[in-house]
Amino acid sequence: MTEPLLKVENLKKHFPITGGILGRPVSSVKAVDGVSFTVNKGETLGIVGESGCGKSTTGRMLMRLIDPSDGKVTFEDRELTSLSNSEMRKIRREMQMVFQDPFASLNPRHTVEKILEEPLKVHGMGSAKERKERVHELLNIVGLSSYHAKRYPHQFSGGQRQRIGIARALMTKPKLIIADEPVSALDVSIQSQVLNLMQDLQKEFGLTYIFIAHDLGVVRHISDRVGVMYLGKMVELSDSENLYEKPLHPYTQALLSAVPVPDPDFERDTILLQGDIPSPSNPPSGCTFHTRCPHATDMCKQKVPEFKEHQPGHYVACHLY
Repeated sequence: MTEPLLKVENLKKHFPITGGILGRPVSSVKAVDGVSFTVNKGETLGIVGESGCGKSTTGRMLMRLIDPSDGKVTFEDRELTSLSNSEMRKIRREMQMVFQDPFASLNPRHTVEKILEEPLKVHGMGSAKERKERVHELLNIVGLSSYHAKRYPHQFSGGQRQRIGIARALMTKPKLIIADEPVSALDVSIQSQVLNLMQDLQKEFGLTYIFIAHDLGVVRHISDRVGVMYLGKMVELSDSENLYEKPLHPYTQALLSAVPVPDPDFERDTILLQGDIPSPSNPPSGCTFHTRCPHATDMCKQKVPEFKEHQPGHYVACHLY
């Protein structure tokens, strides 16, 4: 068994809530509360969940854009959480991120050429001539033309801007790309083009992806394995086919029952969850899902379920198993 490219162990991020005249911490928001998973070389791990479940915070902690409160992140035998900022900057050459909003993540005052050249300058890669050649090469690879290099971000459509974001992530020839909802701001017809592009690039460059999204249909299209998050915790993790055919956790079952099927005669029981998502600053005791779960027992209210392997490669955190 080969060593995974990325290993995440018990990762946590608690944001303090201050109060009183002196602004002392009175409590904390448990944005991510003990998440563990591995990512193997060349695969795509999808992370899904409702807004506010902690999936984007997890992605940013992996890049150390946010420092974790606790836990370990190991990338190719290097423990990232203990590195200094300058050491981490060197590793970011091999780990890159594609952001959700392609307009907000591109500097509106810079031309596309300057935006794409910047990662190479930061990491001291190539001469001025080589950097220009790389910019033109990457623009062609992501389906744009080299003459687009002189334009500014506002002169492109949303889908084209996201292609520029993907080209920027590829500039330093990374091994891992963390894509944080890369298609959620795009039109549905453009989404499939960008997803197909990402899959083609993965084959061409041997990339590894962590694909964060809230749309289960999109995740199914691109992911080899899928992790489901709820209120800062990972509740289920399995290969894509298994998760969609035989979901174990009641939350995953409810999510999948709500995915629309393009067949007017297809009938399926939709599982309606009761109540609202609890606040991450005051999560329920025991299993955090027990307040909305149709199968909740007294044990669920008292004891936190262990995240363990129920079937080979299929992990779940639920007292039913």
